[in-house]
Amino acid sequence: MTHILDKLDAEALYRTLLQKITVALPQTASLQLAGIRSGGAWIAERMARDLHLPHPPGFIDVSFYRDDYAQKGLHAAVQPTSIPFDVDKATILLIDDVLYTGRTTRAAINELFDYGRPDKIMLAALIDRGGRELPVSADFVSLSVFVPQDQTLVLHRTDENLFDMTVEHA
Repeated sequence: MTHILDKLDAEALYRTLLQKITVALPQTASLQLAGIRSGGAWIAERMARDLHLPHPPGFIDVSFYRDDYAQKGLHAAVQPTSIPFDVDKATILLIDDVLYTGRTTRAAINELFDYGRPDKIMLAALIDRGGRELPVSADFVSLSVFVPQDQTLVLHRTDENLFDMTVEHA
């Protein structure tokens, strides 16, 4: 029996997410994108191109904002946060590849508020895997699926325009 996680098509998930956002947010000129590193940043880059936005997306590295920073320490691949737009009064679409506990989303929102006070923040994710620990939900999601705790979904960038997703055991 084939399990749904054995045949995840990240490209199809991306196209579904893009379609949902395009239909719901037709006036994209005032929309600002911010991708959570790393998977969400890749999606935000591509989405900004596909939506023909006149400005680049922002990128958020939540490493210093995580509530488990003291226990886990600093991640080896920390990259700088880059917000090339005015956060004050902006409508921001925060993008991540996988929504899980909600803690990464909370950290990203905390970091955005250090840059200003947006009018609205929405969340988009390729996959909602359940397992929430905080009251966070995505406004746009391609697929909601249960993923066991001993498994991790990992988005891979196969080139500038294509994605692949794998299931890894913890």
